[in-house]
Amino acid sequence: MNWGALEALLSGVNKYSTVFGRVWLSMVFVFRVLVFVVAAQRVWGDESKDFVCNTAQPGCTNVCYDYFFPISHIRLWALQLIFVTCPSLIIVGHVKYREMKDLKYTTTHEGKHLYANPGKKRGGLWWTYLVSLIFKASFDAGFLYILYHIYEGYDLPRLSKCSLEPCPNTVDCYISRPTEKKIFTLFMVVSSAVCILMCICEMVYFIFKRIKKLIKKKIDADRRAFADTS
Repeated sequence: MNWGALEALLSGVNKYSTVFGRVWLSMVFVFRVLVFVVAAQRVWGDESKDFVCNTAQPGCTNVCYDYFFPISHIRLWALQLIFVTCPSLIIVGHVKYREMKDLKYTTTHEGKHLYANPGKKRGGLWWTYLVSLIFKASFDAGFLYILYHIYEGYDLPRLSKCSLEPCPNTVDCYISRPTEKKIFTLFMVVSSAVCILMCICEMVYFIFKRIKKLIKKKIDADRRAFADTS
């Protein structure tokens, strides 16, 4: 997958994001995509080939590998990054829709604009931005749970015992470089947790700012109403 093209596309979200959103985007591409592309893929490149069980029984190693690794960490992380970054594209699409709508309005209303700033988070775009934050945090949390549920934690044991058919008895199985893989797994988990925290902080900031603006608007309206009556 061309991660550079995705990064270039999502970079346009920066001008519509808050400080938390910019930190989130930096976390995703510096600490997750870059590590994934440069290092993690190489570490997990030998997982199937170098998975060894102390038996010569045909099919035993393959069955045990499928049991311990029902889905590759690399493929799971790739899906996670795709799902997590897609909600940001909704914001870009919504802004582009506003720009096209504003351009059409301008041509039919003698230069007048429908939106003073199509990228300003008001009305429907405010809700789109908030929903995108909820989706991003939910996808990250969901994939962390899936990883934890499939592998019963985030640890990679040096030795695993397997007694599935067609293994003749309980055999010992070993994965290559378990400590290195454990470190990368924990790094990806922690970086995902930080991204979730950034999304939650941005949601709180976003909602608080909206409430503050509504309260200020109501106070101003009450003052004007009081001034009119007096």
